[in-house]
Order: sequence, then C-alpha cells, then structure tokens
Amino acid sequence: MRLMTWLRSLLCAVLAGTMLPALALTVAGITVPPPPPPQAVTDTHWGVSVEDPYRFLEDTADPRVQQWMRGQAEATAAILERLPGRAALLARIEQIDAAAGGAVTRVSRTASDRWFFLRRLPQDNQFKLVWRDGANGADTVLVDPEALSRAAGKSLAIMDYAPSPDGRRVAYSLQVGGSEIGTLHVVDVDSGRDVVPPIDRIRYASPSWLDDGSGLFYSRLREGYDKLPPTERFADRTRHVLLLADGADRRVFSPTLNADLGLPGYANGHVVQVPGRPLALAIVSLGVERFQLVYLADLAEAVQGKARWRKVVDLAAAVSDVAIVGDWLYLKTAAGAPRFKVIRVPLSAPDLAQAQTVLAAGQEVVVDIAGARDALYVTRRRGAVLELLRVRGGEKLEVEAVPLPFEGSVAISHADAKLDGAVLSLGGWTRVAKPYLLAASGAPQRLQLAPDGAFDAPEDIEAREVQVRSHDGVLVPLSILSRKGLKRDGRNPTIVYGYGAYGQTEDPFFGPRLYAWLERGGVFAVAHVRGGGVYGEDWRLAGHKATKPNTWKDAIAAAEWLIAEGYTARERIGVYGGSAGGILVGRAITERPELFAAAVSSVGVHDTIRSETRANGVANIPEYGTVKKEDEFHALLAMSSYAQVRSGVDYPAVLLTHGVNDIRVDVWQSTKFAARLAAARTGSRPVLLRLDYDAGHGAGGTRRQLQQRQADIWAFFLWQFGVPEFQPPPGG
Repeated sequence: MRLMTWLRSLLCAVLAGTMLPALALTVAGITVPPPPPPQAVTDTHWGVSVEDPYRFLEDTADPRVQQWMRGQAEATAAILERLPGRAALLARIEQIDAAAGGAVTRVSRTASDRWFFLRRLPQDNQFKLVWRDGANGADTVLVDPEALSRAAGKSLAIMDYAPSPDGRRVAYSLQVGGSEIGTLHVVDVDSGRDVVPPIDRIRYASPSWLDDGSGLFYSRLREGYDKLPPTERFADRTRHVLLLADGADRRVFSPTLNADLGLPGYANGHVVQVPGRPLALAIVSLGVERFQLVYLADLAEAVQGKARWRKVVDLAAAVSDVAIVGDWLYLKTAAGAPRFKVIRVPLSAPDLAQAQTVLAAGQEVVVDIAGARDALYVTRRRGAVLELLRVRGGEKLEVEAVPLPFEGSVAISHADAKLDGAVLSLGGWTRVAKPYLLAASGAPQRLQLAPDGAFDAPEDIEAREVQVRSHDGVLVPLSILSRKGLKRDGRNPTIVYGYGAYGQTEDPFFGPRLYAWLERGGVFAVAHVRGGGVYGEDWRLAGHKATKPNTWKDAIAAAEWLIAEGYTARERIGVYGGSAGGILVGRAITERPELFAAAVSSVGVHDTIRSETRANGVANIPEYGTVKKEDEFHALLAMSSYAQVRSGVDYPAVLLTHGVNDIRVDVWQSTKFAARLAAARTGSRPVLLRLDYDAGHGAGGTRRQLQQRQADIWAFFLWQFGVPEFQPPPGG
C-alpha cells in the first residue's frame, strides 16, 4: 500500500514536471528525514505557470506536516550538537555573556524624575522592567517575566511599555512564546498592583498616556481575529482609549470605525494627545508603506470615541517621521529630497503648502527626529557615522551639532515635550551601545543603568569601511569587522550579512556574541545593499519590487570583492540574513550557488509569490508587490528563492532557522524552501531546518535561546568552511 502511494506521488510529480521525491540524507551520523513527496500544484499568473510542489507544507496543522517538521528539528539539533567544536564555542559565548555588561534598552523618564528601562543582567534570562527615582537612584524591579513565566508555565516577555506622565503608573504588554500576541497590564508603580484587569488580544499595545494620567490610548486586535482567514487576521486593528477612573474603554480609531477616511484594512492608527493641547494626533501607517498619513481631532471628542478626523498630511507629502515641539509640528519628508529634509508647520494652521524648511536636503541622510521641551533633536547620517543636531527657536531657528564622545551610531531613545534634552543610545562597530543623557546644553553624559562589561569595547578588533562596485557599476558600502592585523591570505572564515528592505539601515553596532566569531579570526562583513536606506529614499527604491535584484546582486558583489582582496576564498565564505533578508540570502545562493560554501537564513522570506496569503502578507504588499498586478508579479517571481530552485544544482550548505510561533513570517516560508532545496540538491551538502517551538520572529527570546542559536549558526558556518575542530568524525 505504501509502495502504491509512493508510486502515485512519483507519477504525479513526473506528469507535473516537478521534482522527484527526495531521499533521506545522513549527516554527521544522523539521518535527516526527506521532505514528503511533492504534489502537483500549479498556479497561473499573467500567462505564466508557477509550480508549487510543497504547497501542502503551508498547512502546519496537518499531523503529517507536523511530524516532518519535528523530525527535521530533532535531526538538525542532533547534527549541530555532534559538531566537535560546538560545545566549546557555546561555552565561550556563555563566558563572554557572563562577563559582558548588563544590556539596557527603551529608557524613559518622567517629569517627576522617575526613570524606567528594560534591563537584562548577565544572570538574567529575560529583560526586566526596572524603575528608579532619579538617574542615580536605587533600582526596583517592577515586572520580572522570568518569575511570571515560572508561575504561568509558559515563556513570557515584555513587548512594550509606557509610564504615565507623573511616573505613578505603567502600562506594559506581555507576549507568549515569542508570538507577539499577549496581554496589556496597567500597574501602580509604588505597590506593583494591577490598576485594571489584564486586557487580551494585544499585538503591541503601543500605550500612550493622556497628559493628566487619567487614561491612555492603546491598540488591540478585534474580537475573533484568530478565527478569521489569514489575510484578514490582523486587519482592522483598533486604537482604544482606556479611562482609569471608571474603566471606560472606547474605540477611537480603526479603518472600519473611520470608514469615511477610506483606509485599507491593514492601516494602523497610532493616536496620541498633542502635548499640552486639547488635540488628538493620529499617525497612520499603511502596512509597511514608507510614508504616513497624519490627522488631527478634538481630544474630548476622541476620548468619547466621536472624533472627526481632519487630514493634515497625505501620502503625496512623503512624510516618514513626525515630532512636536511647542507650537510646531515637525515633519521628516522625502518630497523633493531623496535623502530627506525636515520641515515644520504651526499646529494652529498646519498647511503644508506654507511649510518652513528646517533642514534642507543635502548629501547627509536624515534618520530620525524627536521633540523635547527645549528643541527638536535630529540624527543624520554622514558617511559611515551618525551625527546629532539640536534645532532651537520659535520663528527664528538655530541649528547646532551636538558634540559626541566618539564616532559611531547615535539613536534618540526618549524625548519628552515636558522635559529638556533627550536620552540617547551611543555605540559603534567596536563598542556596545550604552545609554546617555543629553541635557539642554553640553555634551552627553553616560547613564549608569547597568554594570559595565569586559567586552564593551574590545581593543583587538577593528572596522573598515570600503566601497564595492556592484554588477551595474554602482558603489555599495561595505563595513568589515575583524581582528586587528588580520592577514589577507584567503583563509579567513567570512560571513557577508545583508538585509536590504523597507529602507532600513545597518547602523554601526556591536554585540559581545559577535566577538566569539571575530576572535577566532572570523570576518563579519555588513553589505549596505540597495533596498536599505543608507543613502536615503533613492537607495531604497533601487532595491524595491522590479529593482529588487540589485539587493542580492550587491551582496554577491561584496562576496566577490572579499575573495578578490584576499580576505577569504569561495570555500570559506557564507551569506547570512534574516526576515526580509531571507530574500537576499535565498536569491544569492540560487543565482550564484558556486560562490558560497554556506548560507544561513533566519526567519526568512523565501516564497514571495505566496507572501500575500499570509496573515502579515497583505500589509507587506507595498514592499514586495502583489500577484494581482502583472509587473509586480514578475518582480515577485524574480525575488522568490523558492521558485528559483532548480534540480541538479550543487547548492551551498543551508541552515534555515525559524521560530514556529512567528506571525510576521510564517514558518512555512522556511520549510517549503528547505524541502525544495533538499529535493533539488546534488552531492552531500546538507539543508537543515532549525525550528524553535518556543519562539517567534525573534522578539522576546531568552538569553539561553539566543546563546544556543548563535552557537549553532557560528558552528554551522565553521563546519562548512572546513575548520578542523568543527568536522564530525568519519561515519558520524
């Protein structure tokens, strides 16, 4: 009976022109289960037939699919554990982590000088929400997800939080198992007690308080969202207002509630009070669309759920960031400024036709803007480093550069309309980012919110900035991290990392776990490929939809340059990326399989043809495109690594890592690609699926999960690069 079933599958595959069923492969003495037999599924778009032999893997609730996924996960875990050098590498990562300083993120302060931040000390497995009175006060842990996880019997992590203006209360949300779905809590800071019962159906609450602390705006999924078809699941996300005095909870903004605005279902309105004014501001994002809409309404009407929203900014204004300082609304815009400029309009008469230019368009790229009581603060990219500007004045503006203690990366962590100055995060390619306080005058001062560590700024590593000529002659920035004095003898294990989507950039950063790679003589090269934002809006559009091939071709050019310059050789170079960076990884190895020895894609997008069928897919149409438009279908087909897999090709070794609870990029994006690669490959180089059943897209991962994952990735690369201590013994 089993033979007949197999023969029927084989016949269907042959008749459909799809791949033959793959055989099991033994790797390091472990048998990797083959993918299930392919099935004859073909879609036709605009006269083009697209085969999808592993469509059935999208049904992750199917017991047969679950069994295969479990088998893949278990085999991959066993293989990686058998690599001789992995245990020592993991121990080194743990040692580095233990000696590293405490990690601090999302620092905020209130007018009462009460400070809040998320911190993970070396002994902690998760970030905890901590508060103190004064920048140098004693610490109190307000929310400990580790303790909550033990009590609940499931993994919990903080998604986001916001303190009330007086610092007396905090709203925070928890997610379960890395799923980015959870509950919103509002607690009294001094007692730690709940102010209201927990609120469910939260996918990032983004809480924002009313000026008087009487209530807050927050976002919530609609009731029954989990029973809806995938493409509708996260649509009509609603902004609510919660009033603490009587517990009143009203809908304030959503595509359905505000149908007169003509917004798509995936629009998300972030409503806040305009500081010091009886106005509500709605900043509306249209999925991953780069630019935003801005509306204003009477605050009292908004709190009653009866707002009459009037549009201030439409998409044609090309606005991607908003800030308020005093009586002015500041806007970061790409209109007539591909590297962005800053304009402003008075809140009393916000007419963009009469906007005043604050920072004119130039060669520098405006990154972020944030409003404080004393000034507008602006980060701007100049070459490979970021700078900070302070903009002051009423009718007459004064712009000054803020002196920073070192060159690298600067981000505005927190700015408040009731407070002067800003909280910054300063770091670089060779130093861990740390929090600083910038007062209304003077240079930033370090905030001691966690202990320093032994690997905060290692003296034996360096960064080099170069320009690499891509396939069409365009120069692409490449940041190269390595040990000082590295010999260019073609023998260094080298990873090319890239992302290239949404206009995001890879600003200078350093994490101690990266040191475990660099200290071994590894090279980590960050390719600032097109599709990202290193050179602004034009750079993004040069790797977007029809121009997307530039993204992976830029990464290929970076790899070729590193080989030509003697950093490494084809046998010791790999490509690495995650999420939208999975497109870069998958297409780099399907276009140039002979160039790379190995590839790692983490929570990667690989089947772009089917992307818009995902729960998070419709919102991503502005980035990837839709099969419903002919030109965009052809762009999707070109960027689909799953569709570009060909039988009989000697592909590099591939490790696909994915959190099974991922709601941003469904796990089948990795399983389908793995199955098709495994069926198509020649030779014995493995295709491995590393699946984590207690993780999602990445947020909320525990220290232990991150350590294990990093050890597996580094060990996989070193194994495939032929480093002796990572080679399994003959016969496994």
